[in-house]
Amino acid sequence: MRKFLAAAVSFAAIAMGAAPASAADMAVKAPPPAPLPVIYNWSGFYIGANGGWGQSRNCWDFVGVAGTVIGDGCRERSGGLVGGQIGYRWQANQWVFGLEAQGDWADLSSQRASIIAPAFSTRTTTDGIGLFTGQIGYAWNASLLYVKGGAAVTSNRFSILSTLTGAELASASATRWGGTVGVGWEYGFAPNWSAGIEYDHLFMGNANNSFSVVNPIVAGALNRISQDVDMVTLRINYRFGGYSTPVAARY
Repeated sequence: MRKFLAAAVSFAAIAMGAAPASAADMAVKAPPPAPLPVIYNWSGFYIGANGGWGQSRNCWDFVGVAGTVIGDGCRERSGGLVGGQIGYRWQANQWVFGLEAQGDWADLSSQRASIIAPAFSTRTTTDGIGLFTGQIGYAWNASLLYVKGGAAVTSNRFSILSTLTGAELASASATRWGGTVGVGWEYGFAPNWSAGIEYDHLFMGNANNSFSVVNPIVAGALNRISQDVDMVTLRINYRFGGYSTPVAARY
């Protein structure tokens, strides 16, 4: 019996001494790898709406039959804009490239008494604006800063009125083409939705227009009007299909 107890005690001592060594020899599991960050994907077709503010600056000259140019001053007027846009973007790493067409209804109208003949007033009305542009942008995940440039078109009506009664005495309508540059910022607040703000300047140059009747201010003269437009719009876009799914970064 004594031999059995002594053997049992010796076995227990050996087992207790071996246990820490066994635990120390066990391999420690590595922590799981951190998940890859999700990068917002700007690629794909999109359609959206915009609205905001615009200002049109117009300078009137009258070109006589002999080619003489008579200046009649400049005027500015601001008003509202509302419209929509459609486009496509593709992304290469953090660079984003795109093409876009935008159209807006406008309420930009300016009127002023003529410097040459104060009994008459001149009025310029711009009721439509279109932009056809390319874009280059740089994305920080869901935040996109971009510049744009391309062609612009405006729909205008030029009028001569009686200053006393406001009656329209002569008019000319014109669709004018020019250029535009702009800058914008957009943020993707959901996988398919983004919102932003954009500024555009339109260089519309000048063009001669003939009135519907004999010019009452300078008999027989054409009106030559230069035009520039500034636009600030808030925008919201929806991107279609699987192109809008966020993608995981690759290492």
